[in-house]
Amino acid sequence: MADIQRLPASVVNRIAAGEVIERPASVVKELVENALDACATRIDVAIEQGGLELVRVTDNGQGIAAEQLPLAVEPHATSKICTAEDLFRVGTLGFRGEALASIAEVSRLLIRSRAAGRDEGAELLIDGGMRVTASGNGSFPALAAGVVPCGCPVGTTVEVKNLFFNTPVRRKFLRTAQTEIGHITEAVTRLALAHPGVHFTLRHGGRELYDLPPAANWLDRIERFFGPDVTRHLVWVESRTAAGREGGDGLALFGFVGLPSLNRPNPRMQFLFANGRFIRDRALAHALAEAYRGLLLTGRHAVCFLCLEMPPDAVDVNVHPTKLEVRFQDGGRIYSLLLATLRTRFLSTDLTSKLQAPPAWQKQPGGEEAALSVPAERQAESAMDPRQADALRSELVAWAKGELGAEGGEEAPWERDDQAAGGTAAPAASPSTTLPRTGLQFHRVPESFQLRTLPPPPRTIPGSIAPGGPLPRAAAQSGSGPQPPIELGSPLVEAGAIPEPPVVRAGSDDQSSVLAMQVHDRYLIVESDAGVVVIDQHALHERILYEQLRSKVVSQRLESQSLLVSEPVDLSPAEADAVLAQRQVLAELGVRVEPFGGSTVVVTSYPAILARARVAELLRGIVERLLAGGKVEPRHLVDELLHMMACKAAIKAGDRLTPQEIMALLAQRHLVADAHHCPHGRPTALVLTREELDRQFLRT
Repeated sequence: MADIQRLPASVVNRIAAGEVIERPASVVKELVENALDACATRIDVAIEQGGLELVRVTDNGQGIAAEQLPLAVEPHATSKICTAEDLFRVGTLGFRGEALASIAEVSRLLIRSRAAGRDEGAELLIDGGMRVTASGNGSFPALAAGVVPCGCPVGTTVEVKNLFFNTPVRRKFLRTAQTEIGHITEAVTRLALAHPGVHFTLRHGGRELYDLPPAANWLDRIERFFGPDVTRHLVWVESRTAAGREGGDGLALFGFVGLPSLNRPNPRMQFLFANGRFIRDRALAHALAEAYRGLLLTGRHAVCFLCLEMPPDAVDVNVHPTKLEVRFQDGGRIYSLLLATLRTRFLSTDLTSKLQAPPAWQKQPGGEEAALSVPAERQAESAMDPRQADALRSELVAWAKGELGAEGGEEAPWERDDQAAGGTAAPAASPSTTLPRTGLQFHRVPESFQLRTLPPPPRTIPGSIAPGGPLPRAAAQSGSGPQPPIELGSPLVEAGAIPEPPVVRAGSDDQSSVLAMQVHDRYLIVESDAGVVVIDQHALHERILYEQLRSKVVSQRLESQSLLVSEPVDLSPAEADAVLAQRQVLAELGVRVEPFGGSTVVVTSYPAILARARVAELLRGIVERLLAGGKVEPRHLVDELLHMMACKAAIKAGDRLTPQEIMALLAQRHLVADAHHCPHGRPTALVLTREELDRQFLRT
């Protein structure tokens, strides 16, 4: 059996480097954190070859005294903690004192620093863990000085060259320079977001990637990284609590969260900071997902930039080699605070999706100009002051009315502008092709081209649906052939023509009624005070049914409709076992099943609110969810089954709705919570504002 022996310092440092220094981005993170702990207000990061050849971090912090430089690269030497109790109230980003020693062991490290109040600086060169003189005349034992004076500004510069030069296996498995610079950029992004008051620069190969001046507003720093397309969809959240059960100064949560329309296929844009440190926490990620439940599609993730502030003794940061994970003293309180803050904010926010398209004159993705360009008169207006623009508009209106023209010896305003600009006039047309220059003339459209107007809607419609009742299907939906046109008094078009979509007025007050029209048998177009709203009929009806079902289940007032003849459903043995094992849960939802022999079950009742749902299809949908896998809490299972039942029973895309059904659907839209999204997270409506319409039609 081998004897136990103490490992040499170089071996210890190399082991630590394997944990702490995973790639060049780890070096950047450790050095920038040291600069922030030194109270730097400007940090410059320079990279060569993805960080393999050079990583240089320069700051204007407090600096290191010459006599302390040798100690700075010793393992577990630090100025940030003194006793074991300090580990439980860490107020800095670093505290272990092993970063510089680990980096020096696997690279050629140069530290140049000058402390405030000193006339000169000092530098220390370390090659693979061995200190050398500045001239490189030899090597010395680990405790030799090797520090030489130098001229430098106040602050510290750390250069790391030839990273992993003495660990070829680690160097071999690094990615390309482009991949490594991507990791470095991500590390700098996290640190710069956590400290918006610090000036950051990042350069790679002499090319500037970031130049981030101090930002008084955190949103400005976020916009520098992610652009206005992200920041315009962020909303501010803030919440503060009193001291917890363990004392302390309380807890604060603040930052920005994205609207449901701003989402990503991965959680990489979820930035959580605890006392200025970027962290990953499964519990907080779960709370974030719960806050967005029903607002995002499956597989989509929210965008957030959130800060947690708490006493240092309320969080343990000494649980992960790279300090990405932490442990909270009262994790449940933080979970509840995050969940409640976001849900409260969403309840007071209009989450209806708004349609935003680029202006018609902007370049298309291929780089070609759009077919529709800015009119010449609008270009002329943009170069004028408001008075000239108003004068031009007046002349244009007068010309259109025939008050200006060839008879009066006047020219059109744009022709006069062209000549004044020195443009060449177009050649005169021949007498045989010259048209008389007269004002615009309006001609009455022949009667055969006119559409007859709709009659005024009746005050009450026979058979109208109560707002709380289920939405019926059109009687003609059961047929497989084309749906007949909907009659509303006099016909809209001549016989034999394609029928127009139904147009109804939602509401009983003629002054406040809203025109609604169904298009493509799947969307409803409604006029609103903001502009035009396009509604997905299936998504909206699904949300209405879900809210009605959930309300009745919570209050235990869900009525079940017993079948006169029980309906048998043939399932596989595994499906039958899953259904019978959850009979109690299904009974709470109004679905009662009984074994019928073999793998067949019979449905004896189902929710009365889903009167038009197909029983067999409804049960098979439930089976699919039960067999989806994974252990689910009963309350979550009930909620997901409600989602599925509402989806199966809702009207579908392609269903032609009667005017009464359209009115009932729109009337119930304002009676349910979260009507802006279906239970699965899809938006139920898109708003095209009047401003956006004016912009698209070049009116602004």
